[in-house]
Amino acid sequence: MPRKKPTPTRGVLEVDWAFFGELCRALAVRVSQGFDPEVVVGVAKAGVIPAAIVATILQREFAAIVIARTSHEAEPQLVVGPPAFLRGKRVLLVDETCDTGDTMRLAIHAILGVKPADLQTAVSFKTGEWAPDFHAFETDKAIVLPWDREVVEGGELVTRPDLDGWVSA
Repeated sequence: MPRKKPTPTRGVLEVDWAFFGELCRALAVRVSQGFDPEVVVGVAKAGVIPAAIVATILQREFAAIVIARTSHEAEPQLVVGPPAFLRGKRVLLVDETCDTGDTMRLAIHAILGVKPADLQTAVSFKTGEWAPDFHAFETDKAIVLPWDREVVEGGELVTRPDLDGWVSA
């Protein structure tokens, strides 16, 4: 489900692929200085992208869970839970952004259910009050990630219609 369009007073931060790659590198370094995960778990969909990059840089296993919302106003729901092999492992849970912490809290609860040895959280962008253990960048602006900016329509890449008018052309 596409992200809710930010309110005009919040502002927008457009992130390109190069900047996002550097944030993933910085996040991996920060994690490595404070935690030694055995497995990196990404929250699908968007959180699997930084999680896979961080896992690769840290040379760790990768897994994913799926959390979705039926609408922008709906509470997040666990669609695909954590794999059982996380039991007894040091786990790093990664998502792309964290604002209210609703998705992260649900993911934490699900992972704790399989009894990892330790669990820490990380996000590329901290955009609200909820504080993950690690983050690469903090801002109060709404984030437009490179994979959220364009969609394919009629065989062509176009600016996602709900972003039209508030991202650069």
